[in-house]
Amino acid sequence: MSLNAELRAFYESRQEQMPARIREIMNRAGRDIADSGQAEHALNTGDAAPDFTLSATTGDPVALRTLLASGPVVLTFYRGAWCPYCNLALRALQQHHGDITARGARLVAVSPQIPDESLSLTEKHDLAFDVLSDLGSDIAKQYGLAFDLPDDLAEVYRGFGIDLQHANGGHARTLPLSATYVIDQSGVIRWAFVNSDYTTRAEPSDILAALDVLGR
Repeated sequence: MSLNAELRAFYESRQEQMPARIREIMNRAGRDIADSGQAEHALNTGDAAPDFTLSATTGDPVALRTLLASGPVVLTFYRGAWCPYCNLALRALQQHHGDITARGARLVAVSPQIPDESLSLTEKHDLAFDVLSDLGSDIAKQYGLAFDLPDDLAEVYRGFGIDLQHANGGHARTLPLSATYVIDQSGVIRWAFVNSDYTTRAEPSDILAALDVLGR
């Protein structure tokens, strides 16, 4: 089963269990972010990837320019460990991590969570790649991905027991769009997936195909 087929099955199951009022709030927020056109204006193929230095779960700084010195980088943005769709996507990337590194690339995941929250995610999935903290979503903003949750959706998340105030280090409402980039060693984005729908993610097979093209 493809990643997005798995995500769709999970989404449909969740929809059946969710009260109609909650579904409407979430669906309306999804339509609003899609209608805003933000995904179409985010950085895309051919753009220069903004450099960054972010903290890993170990507390060590990780710089994009340093990673690129060794090969291309697969950079994926996700919402947080509290998001089940993110967990499924990161698990799929972990399953293909060996294929990515075999192509000489480095996989890096970025979220607005504080390092402690990301560490629990890393331990939970035994991730072999770097998980970095973009507090305040400053890097996501440079990539054109950051947006603020509407008040009613933020309230829904609180009702689910999701403490974004804590997880995001006081930047509770700002999250990134779903996005994955393949960046070549010169710092140029050679393949991009950006989607306003957080239930849709880049397929690992498409990432690998992009890396294969890059390696020709």
